Amino acid sequence: MSYLELDNVTKIYPNGTKAVNETSLSISEGELMVFVGPSGCGKSTLLRMIAGLEDITGGEIKLDNRVINKVDPSERDVAMVFQNYALYPHMNVYKNLAYGLKNKGESKEEIEKKVNEVAELLEIKEFLLRKPGQLSGGQRQRVAMGRAIVRNPKAFLFDEPLSNLDAKLRGQVRIEIKKLQKQMGVTSVFVTHDQVEAMTLGDRLAVINEGVIEQVGSPIEVYEKPATYFVAEFIGTPQMNFINGKIHANKFISDEFECSINKDVKDQEVIFGIRPENLKVSANGSIKIKVDLIEKLGADSIIYGYDKSNNYLCYRENGNTKIKANEEISLEIEDENYHLFDQETKKRLN
Repeated sequence: MSYLELDNVTKIYPNGTKAVNETSLSISEGELMVFVGPSGCGKSTLLRMIAGLEDITGGEIKLDNRVINKVDPSERDVAMVFQNYALYPHMNVYKNLAYGLKNKGESKEEIEKKVNEVAELLEIKEFLLRKPGQLSGGQRQRVAMGRAIVRNPKAFLFDEPLSNLDAKLRGQVRIEIKKLQKQMGVTSVFVTHDQVEAMTLGDRLAVINEGVIEQVGSPIEVYEKPATYFVAEFIGTPQMNFINGKIHANKFISDEFECSINKDVKDQEVIFGIRPENLKVSANGSIKIKVDLIEKLGADSIIYGYDKSNNYLCYRENGNTKIKANEEISLEIEDENYHLFDQETKKRLN
């Protein structure tokens, strides 16, 4: 049974912009759901509607079997962690953590107990008397998470909380969020445009494009079997390679190469997709490219090049590759690991 449910939720702004388009989604109790997509796709708007910070144009939101469309944000029993921390700069950490509990009328003893428990959980006990300006970005984000945790809400809502942190700190805080969420078992929704965050954090992902959820699934399902061309293009670094062609008599045919298709797909125009790790150099490879650029990343190298039809393709090599720029090489597809999308609908065919 779903714990947080969106039923045909829609948001249309006064200028006619449809930010969220009849979105339906069920989130289980204790699940960490990630809304992922490019900037402006509607993911933060959807989160803010759950929080009550944006009005809903149409549809219904339920939390724990209670319709919350018209419920005041303060009464929804959700806690939100923002990108910019949103801490009170004139209050020390203790007072920031205690603020919400004090407003609820909890006793001084109960507040002290809860604040100390959360401070210990997040390892910020030594900072309780400091003000936010005296903390690092990672410490401030922990305080912001602590302020949400201390309220013991029915759901956590994270709006790109790691965006202002440097790369190393992002990795550390991401692990902390994942561990804390599992430890506490609180239903959570996390918004990000960063696919690494999405893939490592989420129990499931909702991939959003132009206000529409294009696919919902576990990170590995979304990666290995993208439902649409957009999902295939958006999820994966470096992104999937795409070649336009057609299916005829159980073969994919393009200007560059042909290959047999292992599934029954009717004769039609298609987009053929191959992930970089599913290509390898082979003397008999049917995909020919002239190497343009080599990115050496340590354990791996990413090789980029153009085929004769000017498709820009890439594949993954080991870190000590001997391949050089301007070299001409042949590639083959490993284990029939390819993806087919309808050129018109952009939906998956195989």
